[in-house]
Amino acid sequence: MIVDDDDADTLMIEEALLTAEPQPAVHRVADGSEAMDYLRRQGQYEDAARPDLILLDLNMPRMNGHEVLAQVKSDDALKSIPIVVLTTSTALPDITASYTRHANAFVTKPMDLEGFEEAVQKIKRFYSEVAILP
Repeated sequence: MIVDDDDADTLMIEEALLTAEPQPAVHRVADGSEAMDYLRRQGQYEDAARPDLILLDLNMPRMNGHEVLAQVKSDDALKSIPIVVLTTSTALPDITASYTRHANAFVTKPMDLEGFEEAVQKIKRFYSEVAILP
C-alpha cells in the first residue's frame, strides 16, 4: 500500500514495484485519513485487502504520516503491518519520531529517478524475499 499525496512520486513507486518479480498488488491512497479508512475497511474501502507492507509519506494533507504511524501501531488489528516511511525528509526529528512511533524503516526518497527506483526495489526485495511477514 502506498500512502502519498504526490502523484509523480506515487507513479515512480508503482513503476519500480511493477518491474520487480513477482509483481505485487499495489493500492494507493492520497492522504492519511484515506489510509485509515482503507486499513479499517470503512466507507468505499469495506472490501479492501489487508496490505502486506505500507510505504508511508510524512507530509500529507488532512492527516500526516506521523499521525497514521501512531494510529496504526497503536491498533492491535493493524500494528503487525510493516511500515516503511518513504519521504523527502532528512530531518533528525522526523527520523526519531518515526522510529519512536514504531516505523519499521525510514528511507529518504532519492532525488534522481534511478536512485528512487533502486531504493523502492530494495525495499520490495527485502520485504518479499528476506523478511518473513505475519
